[in-house]
Amino acid sequence: MPELELTDFDADQQLLALPGISLVLFTSIGCASCRYARAHLPHMALPVDRLAWIDAADNAGLVQRYEVFHLPALFVVRDGDFYGAVQARLNLHELTNAVDGALSRPAEELP
Repeated sequence: MPELELTDFDADQQLLALPGISLVLFTSIGCASCRYARAHLPHMALPVDRLAWIDAADNAGLVQRYEVFHLPALFVVRDGDFYGAVQARLNLHELTNAVDGALSRPAEELP
């Protein structure tokens, strides 16, 4: 699965321009669940076109705008539209259901 690293400087531009579904993940090296996500999510058959990683420690502006309070924090963006946070355990079944649920809600503008 394609992956990209986003920062405070390029996240908005990238997410608005990318076609399809992006799973945006805020992580940090000191977070055990984040390390698990980095190791395992790229190999799952998730219903997304790409994983977009954001290092929470280095991108405080995005952390504040997305109101990230815990890590990992996951959000769904499709064709430049924001579909909100995803609350699920880091397994294929729960993440698939959570992404599908997010996409069933009305879209919003990126934070």
